[in-house]
Amino acid sequence: MSVLKEWIFTTDHKKVGLLYLIGSMAAFAFAGFSALMMRAELSSIGPTITNNPGDYNVWLYFHGAAMILGFQIPALTGFLANYLVPLQIGAKDVAFPRINALSVWLFYMGLILALLTFVVPDPPDVMWTGYPPYSTITFANTALYTFTVLLLGFASILGGVNFLTTIAFMRAPGIGWNQLNMFTWCTFAAFILQLIFVPVLGTAVTLISLDKYLGTHFFDPSSGGDVLVYQNLFWFYSHPAVYVILLPFIGIVFDIVATFARNRIFNYKAAVYGGVGGILLLAGEVWIHHLYVTGMPDWIRVGQMVTTLLISIPVGLLFISLVGTLYKGSISFETPMLYALSVVFLMLIGGLTGIPLAIVSLTLHVSDTYYIPGHFHYVMAVAGTFAIFGGVYYLFPKFTGKMYNEFVGKLAFWITFVGVNVIFFPMMIVGVTEGMPRRYWDYAQFPGAEPYQYWMTVGAAIIGVGFLLVLFNWIHALFAGPKAGNNPWGSRSLEWTTTSPPLDHGNWEEVPKIEEGWGPYEYGTEKT
Repeated sequence: MSVLKEWIFTTDHKKVGLLYLIGSMAAFAFAGFSALMMRAELSSIGPTITNNPGDYNVWLYFHGAAMILGFQIPALTGFLANYLVPLQIGAKDVAFPRINALSVWLFYMGLILALLTFVVPDPPDVMWTGYPPYSTITFANTALYTFTVLLLGFASILGGVNFLTTIAFMRAPGIGWNQLNMFTWCTFAAFILQLIFVPVLGTAVTLISLDKYLGTHFFDPSSGGDVLVYQNLFWFYSHPAVYVILLPFIGIVFDIVATFARNRIFNYKAAVYGGVGGILLLAGEVWIHHLYVTGMPDWIRVGQMVTTLLISIPVGLLFISLVGTLYKGSISFETPMLYALSVVFLMLIGGLTGIPLAIVSLTLHVSDTYYIPGHFHYVMAVAGTFAIFGGVYYLFPKFTGKMYNEFVGKLAFWITFVGVNVIFFPMMIVGVTEGMPRRYWDYAQFPGAEPYQYWMTVGAAIIGVGFLLVLFNWIHALFAGPKAGNNPWGSRSLEWTTTSPPLDHGNWEEVPKIEEGWGPYEYGTEKT
């Protein structure tokens, strides 16, 4: 009981981070189950496991909302940020420990509301986007969607205030801005985006509930409202949210690659100021490509096409730096490195298939087809998930003091890697060749899509097997894994200079002393 009380009332950033990890992995499991239900239904033409399209809509709603708002963002800006950032900057804790603890429990309250989807009457069926007019006229519980988003949003805002303050004012003496880990830089930028754009999403979903339950008309065209106002508000948040996810997962990939290539970051300042800074400046200027087919004037579409293409420049700088870090490195291929390198491959496919979506004349043909979720899963969903899994494997010795089974880790990686390509590459093919629309629960009018749908379902099952292996590996290692040293990877980064696990409060016996010329990526030097 005392252990339970300690975790419930903890303000230690490491325990808060691990609570975020547990909650986000639970969200991933339930969202993955919803995906398996959808894929089982779509495996063949006609009703397969349900005769009710409303069931499919509920699975689709929960899958999208839980994966993005319940898994990826909390795992990256909750778990990884909480556990890593104070250790990487030599801080004893975060700036506001109690606010930090409040944020994780708001997150859990949001998860509980989301899980009520499966037990309340008339569960939400509004997708993760909540588009009106459907969300304002459906008999389903739109309020549950609204309150879930608001709780998760408040948790993100509290985290943003906390970590921006922590990084700016609590670095150990001697650590300047140009000595920060890439993950810390990327997290700093991601939280700036969160603070700017999360209130916009909160406003949008609140207005939906006001329209539905209190009789306002913000999105009711018959009374002077406009549904496109909601779409603009939603995507004004949700496209920057892509970079809220992309930045931290690229940051942890940088740290993993530098460690296992035993090399310094290639063009560090260009990656930080050109890559991270460029994304930060452009992230709020690219949302309109989600609305190309809504009938807006051509001059707006052309302008937004230019900004959407421009953001590929800072993203490209990051990936040039990432690949350059591998050059002449002494590379070892442990499980975290496999996940990190796979992110480069997945982002390459996702990035190249995203270029047509920035171009108006091409988007008009593939909009709302299976091409869109195929591209989206490559560029963010799968790449982000692989980065998170790689980050957990990378930090596993640090937060448990134990070592996982390397063979099982690599086996689970390859099974999952095969599965994601079996499911998502055919998705883009069927979108282009068959014109298969997204979000359909049946597709009798597209018989040519059935073989693709079958193999996509096989791919989903393969992913499920891979995830179960990952989970087994972590749980087994937690209880029966061999002890890991304080720095099993030989990393130069500051978090590996303390014990594994670190001290409950304070992280180090005394504040780390940073020697002149130290850097987290100075491999091959003698400075510590």
